Amino acid sequence: MDPQFRPAILLRDIFGNPFRPVAFSPAWRTSIVVALAAQMYESRDFSTMPILADALQDAGCDNADMLDHCRGPGPHVRGCWVVDLVLGKE
Repeated sequence: MDPQFRPAILLRDIFGNPFRPVAFSPAWRTSIVVALAAQMYESRDFSTMPILADALQDAGCDNADMLDHCRGPGPHVRGCWVVDLVLGKE
């Protein structure tokens, strides 16, 4: 990856797409979804992001931006907008 694009990718991981904000449904915040997000946040190991996507989908999430982000190649970092939405962080 060209180093000049890395900051843009990290910003997209943290802030998402500002032109397509996601309305997060509290129904998606199941115990499994929260546990996966909390584990990733605390350990800073985001290798289970695709599993988080599956758990969100099982909880009824049909937001393509959110699911695609979780299943995307990353990189994902602490502050990832999806993980922060799940954990209720601002």
